[in-house]
Amino acid sequence: QVQLKESGGGLVQPGGSLRLSCAASEQNIEYYAIAWFRQAPGKGREGVACQSMSDRNQYYGDSVKGRSTISRDSAENAFHLQLNSLKPEDTAVYYCATDPDVLMRLCIHGLAPESEYSRWGQGTQVTVSS
Repeated sequence: QVQLKESGGGLVQPGGSLRLSCAASEQNIEYYAIAWFRQAPGKGREGVACQSMSDRNQYYGDSVKGRSTISRDSAENAFHLQLNSLKPEDTAVYYCATDPDVLMRLCIHGLAPESEYSRWGQGTQVTVSS
């Protein structure tokens, strides 16, 4: 089973940028739908971004739309989330998630719920504060 590990979190000032990475333990990540979620203190887990297995579809949560980009690096068995113009309300633990999706079900018409993803990382903390 694919194991995922996030990196790239940290403390950043408002208006700054971060690039989160998710390293997969196995190859063939190109056959997976990929996603990022986040969980702020006292809140439920929220979908941030997803990309379909074909890479033709990308969707973003309303809270980060226009400020974030999800991308896949199949050669490195990794995927990333670029976050720009960060705000204090972006403070959260960010999780990467994947699921094998040869049937092309996920991230086709919008963000898929967390229940659709079977592989999860442990999370990386992002804190936006001056």
